Amino acid sequence: MERFSNILLIADAAMEDSVALKRAIALAINNQASLTLIDIVDEIPSDLQMAITALTPKELCDIVVSEKQEQLEGVVKAAAKRGIDFKAHVLVGKPFLEIIRQVLRNKHDLVIKCVEPSTSLKDVLYGSTDMHLLRKCPCPVWIVKPSDHDHYRRVLAAVDRDPEDVQRDTLNQPILELATSLALAESSELHIVHAWSFYAESFIRSPHTHYTKTEVGAMVEEEENTRRQWLEQLVDEQGVAVGMEAMSYLMPQLHLIKGEARHVVPIKVQELDVDLIVMGTVARTGIPGFFMGNTAESILNQIDCSVLAIKPFGFASPVSV
Repeated sequence: MERFSNILLIADAAMEDSVALKRAIALAINNQASLTLIDIVDEIPSDLQMAITALTPKELCDIVVSEKQEQLEGVVKAAAKRGIDFKAHVLVGKPFLEIIRQVLRNKHDLVIKCVEPSTSLKDVLYGSTDMHLLRKCPCPVWIVKPSDHDHYRRVLAAVDRDPEDVQRDTLNQPILELATSLALAESSELHIVHAWSFYAESFIRSPHTHYTKTEVGAMVEEEENTRRQWLEQLVDEQGVAVGMEAMSYLMPQLHLIKGEARHVVPIKVQELDVDLIVMGTVARTGIPGFFMGNTAESILNQIDCSVLAIKPFGFASPVSV
């Protein structure tokens, strides 16, 4: 991949053996990118009563920060021998806010993070900080499963078509670009999925519309053909961008699936045993302050693989420095 130049890696409990660390280092080397490793310490309440020590909350916080910084420096020194521009910082505050502020201050173009354990009662993969980043972080966010393979066997790009939503349409190109680059770098299978439906099909098929089954079938078939032509053209354009030889090597498999994306995409992810899904997470909703489309959120709550999530060009995070 030749896209990222300023990568932000979020520390996790098993940092030295972290899959996220290995991927971040490999990506930094391949892209000749700088790499910043951060950890976040929660603020200690100022009214905390230190019953068993004379330390003030601030002094205790400083000790924790110092210990964390020392741990990070050990990781950085080991990795820096490979010629990486590698820095480490410990921040204090609410994790997702400090991560996004770090991105804004230092103009990082990718965040890599191991998935955090979910505290939800539902059987979902991504935790609270992960979801906040997927909704609000202005740059791409790569959430890595700790059990990832050494390389991705199957990468899936989820694309969408909506002529009335320019944001959604413009996301398709970077989604395909990143999925293609990753699949080439890791010699992975590349799958491209597009879910489609015929608007109000169930209503049009009702006796009240007076359409015959043949007429409705013809309309549905025409919509399917339109979607197939659009998807093939989209992939052809990506082939021109990366080179037809590269696309011929990948031989991407196209999946045109009838149904709501929130239902059929997770099923396809499971069927293919996908290791990584590349998708957009922002859609037009008309609701101020609502930063992730319902479809994207529903898909994320049903899958069990790593995700590389992309925001549209010009996306403004609700978090400020």
